[in-house]
Amino acid sequence: MTIPAFLGVESSLTGRRWKARNADDRLALALSQAHGLPELVGRLLAGRGVGVEEVERFLSPTLRAFLPDPSVLRDMDVAADRLARALRDGEKVAVFGDYDVDGATSTALLNRFFRALGQDLRVYIPDRIEEGYGPNLPALLKLKAEGIDLVVTVDCGVTSFDPLHGAVAAGLEVVVVDHHKAEPRLPAVTAVVNPNRLDEPAGGPLSTLAAVGVTFLLIVAINRALRKAGFYSKGRVEPDLMSWLDIVALGTVCDVVPLVGLNRAFVAQGLRIMGKRANIGIAALADVAGVNEAMDAYHAGYIIGPRVNAGGRVGRADLGTRLLSTESPAEAADLAKELHAFNAERRAIEAAVLEDAIATTETIVDESPELVLAVGEGWHPGVIGIVASRLKDRYNRPACVVALDGMVGKASGRSVRGVDLGSAIIAARQAGLLVAGGGHAMAAGFTVEREKLDDLRAFLRDRIARQLDDAGPLVPSLSLDGALSVRAASPDLLRHLERLAPYGTGNSEPRFAVTDARIVKADVVGAEGKHVRCILTGSDGSRLKSIAFRAMDSDLGPALLQSGGRPLHLAGTLRPDRWNGNDGVQLLIDDGAVSGNAG
Repeated sequence: MTIPAFLGVESSLTGRRWKARNADDRLALALSQAHGLPELVGRLLAGRGVGVEEVERFLSPTLRAFLPDPSVLRDMDVAADRLARALRDGEKVAVFGDYDVDGATSTALLNRFFRALGQDLRVYIPDRIEEGYGPNLPALLKLKAEGIDLVVTVDCGVTSFDPLHGAVAAGLEVVVVDHHKAEPRLPAVTAVVNPNRLDEPAGGPLSTLAAVGVTFLLIVAINRALRKAGFYSKGRVEPDLMSWLDIVALGTVCDVVPLVGLNRAFVAQGLRIMGKRANIGIAALADVAGVNEAMDAYHAGYIIGPRVNAGGRVGRADLGTRLLSTESPAEAADLAKELHAFNAERRAIEAAVLEDAIATTETIVDESPELVLAVGEGWHPGVIGIVASRLKDRYNRPACVVALDGMVGKASGRSVRGVDLGSAIIAARQAGLLVAGGGHAMAAGFTVEREKLDDLRAFLRDRIARQLDDAGPLVPSLSLDGALSVRAASPDLLRHLERLAPYGTGNSEPRFAVTDARIVKADVVGAEGKHVRCILTGSDGSRLKSIAFRAMDSDLGPALLQSGGRPLHLAGTLRPDRWNGNDGVQLLIDDGAVSGNAG
């Protein structure tokens, strides 16, 4: 039985079918009554699968409730004991990180821990263009030549067999700390800590951790091992691990892992610390980006994160880690300005590559309903992940973008719910179609030879088609939590909604349809001319500010500008409007449909 489209919207202005988020009415009422919550909050909790006994842990997530004994992860005790011994004996240790936010935060976390104990940690972040993703043997041998005894890889390494085995053969010890999908075999190193090892519980509560979450568990375990060995009995001060949860929150949000369980606790507690601007690097980035309010998951994911990422994409790979690690306000200010400038450069490069990628795929996209695979010469490898995400959103299917350089292409992919892209990429590598590759369900990266692109395209299409046979066809849709009048979008409602934060994957921000709204003013804003700002009015004359980001990239923007006073259903999320000290609300518009003719 086909469930009717929400408000009758079968095809919106962005081509999506609107659907109501499923919520058990009886459970919603039980949640409201048992916990003294407004009926709307009870319904939102029910729609997110929160049971009566789970409400308090969901609304007030604490580490006490969710933090496990780190020893539940395989090899954790081996890794912790080895690193504790290195710290006690003053061995030379290096961390080999990734250049994205998860890698930068993981590296900075380990760096801060070592520094708090008065120990040096050699930090190595590979250059995206020159070295690519993950450990490479020349870099590892360079660390060995510097006298490094032990290397810890973070956010990488679980499938880097040849480089790591070469490093071990050269006399380096290696500990791998990762969260990407593993294979049946593991690198032959001292320890591999990864909740997504195949001998860990599949889909267990730690399987959704970002690398920075796994790294935090590691330092908890190292700290415990040091305490047990009497390391802190000689006048040393034990570090306050909780003070670094802002770094953990930043990496967790930006890696787009589900914000449930431990991840939710990490982010909820970490954002409180971030709001105090305890990390001078994060504070400097907020200042340069013009953030003058308490930071939440939105600021972490869309303001701070992209700037931390910019160094690895188009600048210098180590800038993000340096910013998050520094204790110098002057250095933090300089690094923040540099990353801010690189982010502006990244956006310009991204726009050019996206335009080119759309041009190369627009005429053939209907021939490949399972996958968009865009290939281009000279595309900057630092922006292909973002471009893949844009293509995924545009075409509602997994998207991979390949930047060719000579006979080899570096690629990044993003997926949609229901398609495990990481497993498909790993299978392609095992089939001999890739030089390297890996990832997780929603994102992947790989290196491919030019001559194998056609075979790879066919392989991935077949692999994804088989997944879709089980999951059903990909139908563009938008989930909504309910309908509101313009007047109902009030500060009081917003205060109720904020109890469900932090929002992210697994706990999406509540989205409503503001019904029968008329646009009394609309104009294009933003340096790129992509956004549309509107003022809405309801039948009773109440007004609501709104903005639709990137609306000019679809039919939504022109429809808002040319509404002609017609009533519209406008779908979006509610945000505070505190401009000039106001206590108002604004609607961030995601989609729209003509009222009375929605189908």
